Amino acid sequence: MESKLINIGYGNFIARGRMIAIVGPDSMPVKRIIQDARDERRLIDATCGRRTRAVIIADSDHVILSAIQPETITRRFESPEESSQDEEEGETNSHE
Repeated sequence: MESKLINIGYGNFIARGRMIAIVGPDSMPVKRIIQDARDERRLIDATCGRRTRAVIIADSDHVILSAIQPETITRRFESPEESSQDEEEGETNSHE
């Protein structure tokens, strides 16, 4: 079974079929999800030291932090043939 990978920023990828949700990190319920995942060692920080802009919930109950916008990840999810080398620099700075 072939699994397509989605670029979630800065050389980090996730299997397309494992993603359940992509949400923003700013609401209190999402912040609690992140803290619970951190406490239970289910948190994967793929931000490479940058600001968290998207939180991905995986079917394995892992929580993945990404430094690119949820809209960008969604676009990549919907168009897997799209180049995985989007201009991430422009995406990370466009909504600061």
